[in-house]
Amino acid sequence: MNLPEDLLEQAEHLAGREARRPRQASLRRAISAAYYALFHYLIREACGRLVAGTELRNLTSRAFNHGDMKKTCLAVSKSPVPTHLSPAFGTSVPPDLVLVAQAFLKLQQLRHDADYDLSKTFTRDDTRLIVESAREAFAAWGRIKADPAADAFLVGLLLGDRWNR
Repeated sequence: MNLPEDLLEQAEHLAGREARRPRQASLRRAISAAYYALFHYLIREACGRLVAGTELRNLTSRAFNHGDMKKTCLAVSKSPVPTHLSPAFGTSVPPDLVLVAQAFLKLQQLRHDADYDLSKTFTRDDTRLIVESAREAFAAWGRIKADPAADAFLVGLLLGDRWNR
């Protein structure tokens, strides 16, 4: 299943849907789809690397949650690396991994804004930049996924702050 890529394609489609005056509904759904594209992409990467067997991967994917993933992305985005993470990352996190974490945080906040803050309006240009940030995070992950820090990040996405105990 290519859900993350399909969601990203859907986000791009919705961002350009109406030729002259884009509807806020289309732009808001594009932003939401961009976030969920990255959310599901990271979960797929984690389950594919951490869990053997399709059925077990499917069950494990349900254990990820937005809050734990946010906590890990916040921790990975900090400089210097929080003390409890230094055994996994050393003194600094690779820049591409920071880019992925920051994109996740940004997209998650924008998804909340798009879904719940009706006082905000979105432009097509801004929405396209938001969708592009998800695409850039996919590309950054492709460059960093072979680094041992990537495995630590994926475990962190599942554990959230529970690995601080």
